[in-house]
Amino acid sequence: MTGQKRRVTAADVAKLAAVSRSAVSRAFTQGAYLDAEKKARILAAAEDLGYRPNALAASLQGAGSNLVAIFVGDMLNHYDKEVATALINGLNAAGKWPIVIGGSGDAAKAAIRNVLRYPLDSMILRSGSLGADVVFPCLKLGIPVISSGRIVEAPNVDNICVRNREAMATLTAHLVAQGRRRFAFMSGPEAFWSSGERYRGFKEALAARGLEPVARLCGDYSAIGGYTAIRDYADIAGLDALVCANDAMAIGALMYLKENGIAVPDKVAVTGFDDMSMAEWPTVGLTTMRNPIGALIDGTIDLLLARQDTPDRSPETRWLEAELVLRSTH
Repeated sequence: MTGQKRRVTAADVAKLAAVSRSAVSRAFTQGAYLDAEKKARILAAAEDLGYRPNALAASLQGAGSNLVAIFVGDMLNHYDKEVATALINGLNAAGKWPIVIGGSGDAAKAAIRNVLRYPLDSMILRSGSLGADVVFPCLKLGIPVISSGRIVEAPNVDNICVRNREAMATLTAHLVAQGRRRFAFMSGPEAFWSSGERYRGFKEALAARGLEPVARLCGDYSAIGGYTAIRDYADIAGLDALVCANDAMAIGALMYLKENGIAVPDKVAVTGFDDMSMAEWPTVGLTTMRNPIGALIDGTIDLLLARQDTPDRSPETRWLEAELVLRSTH
């Protein structure tokens, strides 16, 4: 059985190019002085041997690692998977290498503690499933944090978030203008900052028009959670609008209503929030608020690079505007 091939080292390159080990290091260090002929010889030797510098070792000598940790939670919501994919691609395009951490509860906290052993350039928090105090171990180590989707007020924490409350108020006001009067709201988990903000926007819009919610249902931001929440509600016939805190739960609710012959939107309007890709499928046609992924990714990476360039800059919060997307379910 053939043994595993040994990794090529800088010493191997130095031997082939007939130079010192320090000359090899300078050849791969941007801005370092080295004779042009000697550098060309080193690079040719490295190419011949298949050598690549150890980025982690370089980071220990003061260079950035380009490693960025992303905490994504459980991603029960398909929209979160779309954001995570776009964020990974955006970071790669910016020359950054993401380390993705999932899960929830104590296991997620342990994973975050473990990843902090690496020389991270930044930590991006994409999930609201953990408390805001998760940022403090990062800050103690001098690792900047970007909170995406919730607001965390702390030094060296930049935020980027859609205007959840205002967006949900816009959607609710539209439904009232369409003649809807008997509203139920389907919330996500109470621990999620976005869920509370969206419910507040919903209630404020109704109150401004002299209305009160008929019910508040509890889901978990997943499609099956939306299906179960509406299935267990006893008075569907008393509703003419179901406003869901995200698209996944709205799609789950639509599945149950269709199975039970409850016409949408004739009997009850159903709306979501996020505008994930499935929302525009012809068989779904979900009216929703678009939570813009492109602007979210661009803003997140811009904040990361700005913090990297100016580590002591004041914390910045960027607000994203949602767009009302009208389809067949309203």
